[in-house]
Amino acid sequence: MIQVNNLSKSFDDIKAVKDISFTINRGEVFGFLGPNGAGKSTTLNMMSTIVNGDNGTIFIDGYDLSNHQNVCKQLIGVVPQEISLYDEFTAYQNLQFWGSLYKVPKTELKNKISEILKLIGLYDRKDDLIKTYSGGMKRRINIASALLHNPKVLFMDEPTVGVDPQSRNRIFEIVEALNKQGITIVYTTHYMEEVERLCNRIAIIDDGKIIAQGTKSELQKQSGVKEMVEICFKQISEKQLDGLRENLKLNIIKNENCLAIECDANKELSKIITASNSLDLEIVDLELKKANLEAVFLNLTGKQLRD
Repeated sequence: MIQVNNLSKSFDDIKAVKDISFTINRGEVFGFLGPNGAGKSTTLNMMSTIVNGDNGTIFIDGYDLSNHQNVCKQLIGVVPQEISLYDEFTAYQNLQFWGSLYKVPKTELKNKISEILKLIGLYDRKDDLIKTYSGGMKRRINIASALLHNPKVLFMDEPTVGVDPQSRNRIFEIVEALNKQGITIVYTTHYMEEVERLCNRIAIIDDGKIIAQGTKSELQKQSGVKEMVEICFKQISEKQLDGLRENLKLNIIKNENCLAIECDANKELSKIITASNSLDLEIVDLELKKANLEAVFLNLTGKQLRD
């Protein structure tokens, strides 16, 4: 659906995006994960025709963006990080305005507005002024305005910034519903839990470069991060430790009376507990450390996501 090759963008002396390439398949949710200033928004702005790249090519549904901007604009919907609504208009009037810019026929637009308002759960508030809406409700209308012309691709730039947990979850449900309808979604965020829930594939971006990309499991393999079981005993001798190593055949790191064991917990946890019991080891604490995206990001970039 989208093919990007060797894309770069600089603003004066700042290289915001540095020679990145990626492919987004039709019907998937593709996530860009990275800290503020990593190049996520700039990449989205180039794909959505807001800014021109310095180098590289972008193809959307087979069309070269540089030669077919108007065609590509009809194929995409853009949900910007900033809320682009008129406070003194009702939700319905806002959507009428944005629909007119896309030149959606009036009868079709009326039906489409009702359909989208029901999808985002705000049909009953359609005649209320935007200034009476909460931040989360405004975010949902912001999403609705990008859907009026039936885009094949939806670009969403940090769509949950500044919203409460309940509104964030509602936005997740909207994204999932749109994707089930067949819309390809490109989603930027600096929240790990968002890409873990929503995205089929993820590009980790930092300092304008794509560090790694793939499914969550592929990123785990690329980073070398493994699941860990941390288990603490009342006491453990060297002989008992040797016995565990012999029985388990796993990488074990000892810290006083606690062990960090690299393993696939689904397969090995019961074996670890059985081996410990057989060696008369008294377990006082046990914790599973998942190989999540936070660990992957740290291992690939050498820093925490919010550094």
